Amino acid sequence: MQPGSSRYWKWAIVIGIVLVFLVLIGIQIFRTYRENSHDKAILAAAQKYGVDPTLVKAVVWRESRFNPKAHGKANEIGLMQIREPAAEEWAKAEGIPYFSHQHLYDPAKNVLAGTWYLRKLMRRYPRVDDPIVYALADYNAGRTHVLRWNKGMASTNSTVFLRHMDYPGTRAYIAAVQQRQQHYRKTWKLASARRD
Repeated sequence: MQPGSSRYWKWAIVIGIVLVFLVLIGIQIFRTYRENSHDKAILAAAQKYGVDPTLVKAVVWRESRFNPKAHGKANEIGLMQIREPAAEEWAKAEGIPYFSHQHLYDPAKNVLAGTWYLRKLMRRYPRVDDPIVYALADYNAGRTHVLRWNKGMASTNSTVFLRHMDYPGTRAYIAAVQQRQQHYRKTWKLASARRD
């Protein structure tokens, strides 16, 4: 085959398409591996603190896309993007001596601290129809903002609470986590069924 001939270009196009296809498959395999690489730590933390593992995994997905080395602008670190005050509160509650915020680059410790904190936030709102919505708002925007949005009917009704929310980013954060949690509820059930 001579370069420049129509047959040469047909083969070049076919080879190019195959290479692109192989690269896309490789990217998908890597994403799947990365997305499931911390499942043991997530399940252990969820079991220890009594939090739905699909919620924990959805928060990890939204916060870091499963990158244990993620670092945020406000010094949040690791899989669940834990800030230093929350990390220190967890370490104190768990009786962990010589704790450093940098320890939370360890995925297992990060997920433990983040799950503990998520449970703490859910317990802050015992009289609401959906504590997860309030906890996720708190996790994302902070307690001060939640208290500002949590007035009148919004103090017990998550739909009204979401309407009072003047941070579209936090509303989008909650929706993304809840949607991803539904995805994990389906996929983890399938994975469990295959293992049994």
